[in-house]
Amino acid sequence: MLGRILFGGTTALLICIFLSPKFIEFLRKREFGQHIREDGPAGHLEKAGTPTMGGVLIFLSVSVPFLILSNYEWPALGVFLAAIACALLGFADDYIKLVRRRSLGLRARTKLLVTIAISIGLWYIAHEEAHLPSYLFLRFVDYHIDVGPLYPVLIYLVLAGTTSAVNLTDGLDGLAAGCAAIVLLAFIGITFISGEFELAMLAGCLVGACIGFLWFNAFPATIFMGDTGSLGLGGAIAGLAVFTKTEVLLILLGGIFVIEALSVVIQVISFQTTRRRVFLMAPIHHHFELKAWSETKIILRFWIVASLFAAIGFTIYRQSRGV
Repeated sequence: MLGRILFGGTTALLICIFLSPKFIEFLRKREFGQHIREDGPAGHLEKAGTPTMGGVLIFLSVSVPFLILSNYEWPALGVFLAAIACALLGFADDYIKLVRRRSLGLRARTKLLVTIAISIGLWYIAHEEAHLPSYLFLRFVDYHIDVGPLYPVLIYLVLAGTTSAVNLTDGLDGLAAGCAAIVLLAFIGITFISGEFELAMLAGCLVGACIGFLWFNAFPATIFMGDTGSLGLGGAIAGLAVFTKTEVLLILLGGIFVIEALSVVIQVISFQTTRRRVFLMAPIHHHFELKAWSETKIILRFWIVASLFAAIGFTIYRQSRGV
């Protein structure tokens, strides 16, 4: 089983590395470049025009080894389909931005409706096909709560929250891809010790694709993942949390994403109530940019924080299973 996980991850990594140069050239020829928000950090203006939609590469690299190696069990299929559906939503958003040459894509209402539809599909596979119990596990205290008919709502909150948080984190070269790889690496461990080897193999493919993408996305990036990548990776992480019953533990496993999302929430609430900003700019990685931290310094330190959160989350899961 370990061999399949390693083979799937290595294959995804190599596919991503070998296809990236041609894909980047393809995007450059068609001028599919990133549009930078005018209200963002001034240093980001020089990144305008950098090829985007690298998420297409990530999920192509994941799909090939997964579809070849998979035994097509429902949990792994559920995560894979949720990730692909979220990636397609992100692709539509990216494509509209590129065609209209602006930083705004799909309407918020459209994203909401599609996310609800994906959540319902994920709930159906989890509850009806994989026969997962509608429990909310509190692994910190080894206790569970039966949420009953609220289970689909829980899945929506996990999916919407995770995709949004990963998307907000995707603001510096390699930040989201690196943090996602770290969280997914923790899920390899979680799925392996729980005997969910198909999920472990899929997580391995995702980690491999993220690392392969980082070869070109690391500072200074020659390609961005776009919403295709950030929403797709968020969907994959959310799906893994659902099928491993770690929805609550995900708050810790993906702690770096939680911090990024919370910084935006705090900033908005503070400004609307007091007309004052807590941070120089949100998400919080922009705050450190305006504090004159170098981009590489921010990225590396966020990766360290992500690793600490993921390691603590994995340790709690391991202890809750008595391993």
